[in-house]
Amino acid sequence: MRALRRIILAKWFLTVLTGFSLLLIAGCSSMQHQQESEWLYAPMARPLQPTIQQEVKILRLSQLLQQKELSDEIRAKVFYERGNSYDSLGLKNLARLDFEQSLRFYPSQPEVFNMLGVYYTEINDFDAAYESFDSALELDPKSVYAGRNLAIALHYGGRPRLARDEIEQVIQQDPADPFSALWRYLIVSDIDADVAQQALLKSYQSHQSDAKEAWGWSLVAMMLGETDDSTVFKQILQETSDNTVLARRLTEAYFYLGKRYQMQDQYAEAVALYKLAISMNVYEYVEHRYAFLELEQIYHKIKDNHSS
Repeated sequence: MRALRRIILAKWFLTVLTGFSLLLIAGCSSMQHQQESEWLYAPMARPLQPTIQQEVKILRLSQLLQQKELSDEIRAKVFYERGNSYDSLGLKNLARLDFEQSLRFYPSQPEVFNMLGVYYTEINDFDAAYESFDSALELDPKSVYAGRNLAIALHYGGRPRLARDEIEQVIQQDPADPFSALWRYLIVSDIDADVAQQALLKSYQSHQSDAKEAWGWSLVAMMLGETDDSTVFKQILQETSDNTVLARRLTEAYFYLGKRYQMQDQYAEAVALYKLAISMNVYEYVEHRYAFLELEQIYHKIKDNHSS
C-alpha cells in the first residue's frame, strides 16, 4: 500500500511540474524565446492571507459603529473604512453592504460610488455600474480611476465606442499612465486592432523612460512584444523582495499576459494565466477582479463555438 501511495504521489508531482513547464512554454512567444528562457516553472508569490492587523481593524471599526453618538459623516467614514478592509480580504458582499451604508449616511463620496461601480461590473450589472461611475464623476469630474473604470465597464458591457470615447478622455488627463494606455489598447482593439496597436506603441515610445511608472511601462512592452516575457518576470523577482508587492505585480503581469494570449485566440494559455492572476489573492486589484470576467467570456465563446 505504501509503495502504491509513493507511485501515486510521484505521478501527481510529475503532473504538477509538467503543468508548470507547459505554462512556461506557452508564455514564450517563439521557439527562440523558449530556448533562451531560464524558467523551469511559473514565478509565484505566497498567496496573500488575512493578517491579525486586518482582523483587529475590522473588530475595532465594528465596535466603533455601535456607539450612538457618532455623527453621520463620521459613521459614513467608518463604514467606508470597514468596507475597504472587507474588500482587501475578498469579502465582497460585506464590503458592498458597508459602502451602501456609508452612502446612506453621507452621499457625497465619489470614491465609494467608484467602488460600487466596480462591484456591479464584476457581477455584470452594467446599468448599475454606469450609474455609480456617473455619480462618482459628477462629484469628482477629474477622477482618473472612475473614468477608467467606467470605460472598462462599457467595454465589458459590449459598448466599445462609448468605452473608447471615455478612455480617451482619461488619457488626455494623464497621458503618462501606463494602465490607462493598456486599457485603451484592449478597448480599441475591439474596434480596430491596428489603430489600437499603433496608439499603444506611440504611448510606449513617449513615456517608457518615465521612472515613476517604470513597472507599468514594462507591462506595456510585454503586451507589445517589445521585450521578452521572461525579462519582465526577471525584473519582478530582481526588484521585489516584499511578498505583498510581488503578489501584486505577478497578478498584473499574469492578467495582461493572459489578455494577450486571449486576443490571439490561445485560450488554454489565457485560462492558465488568469487562474494564476487569481491565485495571488490580491482581491482589491482590478486585474484580480476582472480575471473572473475574462474566464467567463472564454467559457461562453468556446461553448458557442462547439454548439455552432
